[in-house]
Amino acid sequence: MTNLRPMPDDSQSSFVWDAPHSALVSQPLPAKGGEVRVGLRISRLELILTRGANVLDAFQFDGKTEAEGGSWLDSKMHTLGLKPATGAMLAYDLPAHPVGEGRYRLGMLGRELGELSRWFGGPAEALEDFRGRLANLRPAPGPVRCWPHHFDIATLVRLDESTDESARSIGVGLSPGDEFYSQPYVYVSPWPRFDSEPLPELPRPGRWHTEGFFGAVATADDILAAPERSRALRAFLEAAFQVGRSRLGGQS
Repeated sequence: MTNLRPMPDDSQSSFVWDAPHSALVSQPLPAKGGEVRVGLRISRLELILTRGANVLDAFQFDGKTEAEGGSWLDSKMHTLGLKPATGAMLAYDLPAHPVGEGRYRLGMLGRELGELSRWFGGPAEALEDFRGRLANLRPAPGPVRCWPHHFDIATLVRLDESTDESARSIGVGLSPGDEFYSQPYVYVSPWPRFDSEPLPELPRPGRWHTEGFFGAVATADDILAAPERSRALRAFLEAAFQVGRSRLGGQS
């Protein structure tokens, strides 16, 4: 982000879930007249510019191009005394997609986009609840952030004060789907990964994922099959975290 100070963990580029606006929003930008955030309202395929509880302006992508969205955002940044967004250089590569050269078409995707939005909103609330339950843990759990290189939303629970590569930690979050699972899934990923078998038993509906990344996983299908989905999600996160914490040598 060209308008934010770079952070060692690249957190200036992360998003947070804004429940009142049902959107992923940027970190606060120091604009004239007060801080603003730029967000993506997934269910409407819409860029929004917010200040507090208010939406200052919005850009609906349906029928528009990526370039038009960039021009709209740059004009808003200019008005607010900020640097243009299109000049930002990403620290990672994004795969090419045909829509980048054409127009966005919402068409019949309203239901699917609404469902995807709910898969961010529900787990974001569950992750904040989970983080609150660990408020007395030291080091304290990190904030719930969405990272744009994978678009997973997660909190990192460090078990050691050290931040070097050998430091113990557990990432707890949701992926909207990737090359491993073609659906959203929640994960609890201990680090370092366990180096001995057998792996500890997990609470239902969890399973261990060991290829590409290591962690306890519950897919959207697993969670939707539970009689009480919200409770099942929270119970899985809590129980899988305790399994990982115990195996890594943290206090139970």
